[in-house]
Amino acid sequence: VALNWSMKAVYNVEAGDVFWAASDVGWVVGHSYICYAPLIAGCTTIVFEGKPVGTPDAGTFWRVIQNHKVKSFFTAPTALRAIKREDPKGELIADYNLKGLRALYLAGERADPDTIEWAQRHLGVPVIDHWWQTETGWAIAANPLGIEELPVKIGSPSVPMPGYDVQVLDEGGHPVAPGTLGAIAVKLPLPPGTLPTLWNAEDRFRKSYLNHFPGYYETGDAGYIDADGYLYIMARTDDVINVAGHRLSTGAMEEVLAGHADVAECAVIGVADDLKGQLPLGFLCLNKGSNRPHEEVVKECVARVRDQIGPVAAFKLAVVVDRLPKTRSGKILRGTMVKIADGESYKMPATIDDPAILDEIAEALKTLGYPRA
Repeated sequence: VALNWSMKAVYNVEAGDVFWAASDVGWVVGHSYICYAPLIAGCTTIVFEGKPVGTPDAGTFWRVIQNHKVKSFFTAPTALRAIKREDPKGELIADYNLKGLRALYLAGERADPDTIEWAQRHLGVPVIDHWWQTETGWAIAANPLGIEELPVKIGSPSVPMPGYDVQVLDEGGHPVAPGTLGAIAVKLPLPPGTLPTLWNAEDRFRKSYLNHFPGYYETGDAGYIDADGYLYIMARTDDVINVAGHRLSTGAMEEVLAGHADVAECAVIGVADDLKGQLPLGFLCLNKGSNRPHEEVVKECVARVRDQIGPVAAFKLAVVVDRLPKTRSGKILRGTMVKIADGESYKMPATIDDPAILDEIAEALKTLGYPRA
């Protein structure tokens, strides 16, 4: 029911339209929006094997959209950032006829404003960030184009969808004021289509999702709701760092760094510090064709964070890397990066796309003196 409703209400497609979710069929997006939802709604669905770049170039997505007359396209921000890195001026987009495309949807991680603005500028269609989780199976918050297109606020997946009573809580489980960073939770009961339990692990289900905030489903994400009711996802709860008693969002810092003209993609982690508890450390991937000295880019990025977030962020550590470690679905493995920086042992994540990248990250950290002896 929920998947069928979402095809028209959220993605604005109906029977006969072509819908493409460029995901891995083994992940929940593949289950929900490559297999079930489009077919339930009578849409043509596309199953794609390949990468957004290098097969053969950064125009792969646009070629598929042109050749198969895709109306609604759904991908991860990391895929779009990979394309933007290879084709920063969007020149390959002009090689294809994308007149049938009506909207681009992003989900799976935070969509930074710079990437959204790049897509808006070059595609000329609504670029809709929406937020959901493996556990929910469909969007928690979205901009329902098929009902009424809401004003886009870049950086926000818009508003909760029917059935989701989304609230932002402090550590004691109390709702916080608009604009205040906190833990994002959904008041029970959850709507249809979401997880009822974990397979053969009811105790772990309750411990992981229900016990911390009684009466709520704990999403594990941190963010805030503004005065208009728009939701902002800033980081995983574990990625909110404590710098000298100040709770700071790594996502907010990443947003600032991504706005630098030479930065294609970035990640910020919190590393252990004897004096301040934690310090932010940034990893920067530069656009193809950028030939500026790395130390200049790092210096400018440090200044950007100081100017836009403030000295309280204590952002002074950053290093340029060629690529970031990710899962096969495109999520950056920040937790593993933290363990490498702090000199802790870690297990190789089963979902990692390329294990060799972790060695590259370790080498880059050594240039900054991490892990500390």
